[in-house]
Amino acid sequence: MRLIVGITGSTGVIYGIRMLEVLKKLNIETHLVLSKWGEKCITMETDHTPEYVKSLATSVSDEKNMAASVSSGTHRINGMIVAPCSMKTLAAIANGYDDTLVARAAGVTIKESRKLILMVRETPMSAIHLENMLKLARLNVVILPPVTEFYTKPKTIDDIVNHGVGKCLDQFDIDHDLYPRWGSF
Repeated sequence: MRLIVGITGSTGVIYGIRMLEVLKKLNIETHLVLSKWGEKCITMETDHTPEYVKSLATSVSDEKNMAASVSSGTHRINGMIVAPCSMKTLAAIANGYDDTLVARAAGVTIKESRKLILMVRETPMSAIHLENMLKLARLNVVILPPVTEFYTKPKTIDDIVNHGVGKCLDQFDIDHDLYPRWGSF
C-alpha cells in the first residue's frame, strides 16, 4: 500500500499528523506534501514541529515542486488523503487549478481513477464550498469531514481524532483498532 498524504492550512492538522503516525506503525508507505500554511498550523495547533511531521513519512516533497514524482500519473500509488483539506485546496482540486503540489497530486489521483479522500474543515459551509464538494463527489472523491461521533462516548480529543483517521483508513480497507465498531461496545 502506497498513499500520498497532503496536509493543508486548515485547522485540524492533528488529523494529518495522526494519519502519518498510524500509517507508519502499520508499515504503509507514505509520501507527504505539506503546504506552507499546513506547516504554520502545526506549530500553532500542536506541540509538534514540522520536522517531526516530515519524519513520519516515507518521503516528502515541497509543495512548490511540480516535478515531484506524485505529480505524474505514472507514479504508482493506491490513493491520496488530504487531512485537513482547506476550502482553498478543495476549490483548486474541484476546478483543476493545480497551483500547488497537493492540488496537482489530487488532480492526478482523480484522473487515474484512484481513491481520493478530502477531510474538509470549515464551518459553516457556504454554497460555494458545497458546490465544490458536490462536483468532486460526483467524480467519486470521498468527502470525509472529521465529524465527531458520540455513540462510542469519546473521552479525549485523541478519541475524536482517532475516529476521523480510522474512517479514512476504512476507505482503503486498512485494518486498525482506532475506534470501536458499532455493536462492539
